[in-house]
Amino acid sequence: MRTIIVLNPKGGCGKSTIATNIASYFAIKGKKVTLADCDPQGSSKDWLSVRPDIHSAINGIVMNDDRLQIPRNTEVLVIDTPAAIGDKRLGKYLRKAQSLVMPIIASPIDIRAAESFLDELFSFKGTINNKIKIATVANRVREDTLIAAKLEHYLGNIKLPNGKRLPFMTMLRASQNYIHAAERGLSIFELPPSKTYYDREQWAPLLRWLNSKRSLPNK
Repeated sequence: MRTIIVLNPKGGCGKSTIATNIASYFAIKGKKVTLADCDPQGSSKDWLSVRPDIHSAINGIVMNDDRLQIPRNTEVLVIDTPAAIGDKRLGKYLRKAQSLVMPIIASPIDIRAAESFLDELFSFKGTINNKIKIATVANRVREDTLIAAKLEHYLGNIKLPNGKRLPFMTMLRASQNYIHAAERGLSIFELPPSKTYYDREQWAPLLRWLNSKRSLPNK
C-alpha cells in the first residue's frame, strides 16, 4: 500500500487542500484511494461529504483512538494531519508513512515555524531518507512578491542530515480554482483543463516525485 502523509504542525498552511488534491489525482488514475482525515477540524471529511458520486470514488476514514481502520483494498492512503502535533503522535504518523509532503505558506511566521519543525523532524533518527522521504511545497503563494522569493530561496537550500538538499518540489499559487473545486468536493484535476492549466503545471513536479522511486523509502 502506498502511504502519503501531508504534515506541518503549523495551522492554515493548506494541508487539506494538498491532501484532497493528491487523493483525487490517484483516484482519477484508477487507484483505490483512502483519505484519512486525522484533523479535528474535519476539512477533508467535509470535502468528501459533498463529493459527487459521478467522480472517482475515494474512501474516507477518520482517526479513532489514535487508530486508523484502513479498508483492505486500499492501494493509496493519503493522511491529512492535524496542527500542533506532539512528539508522541508525530512519531506515530511517521511510522505509517512512506512519503511526506510538507506545505509551507510564504510568511515570516510560517517560515520560522517550518525551520523549527524541520529541526524536530530531523531529530527522529533513522526516519529521514531511510523510512520516509520528505519534500516541501510552497503553498498559496502570491507570485512576484518578496516573501515568495524568500520562501523559494529558503526551501531550495534546506539540507538533510546526510548533507543532501531536501527536495523542494514546487510553488502553488493562491488560486481561486482551489476554492471553487473544494466547494464541490472536487480537485483542480476535475475542473476544466482550460481553466486549470497553470495550476496543473505547478503540480506536475510534485506528482512526478510521488510517482517516482525517489519518494519511496530505501529498501
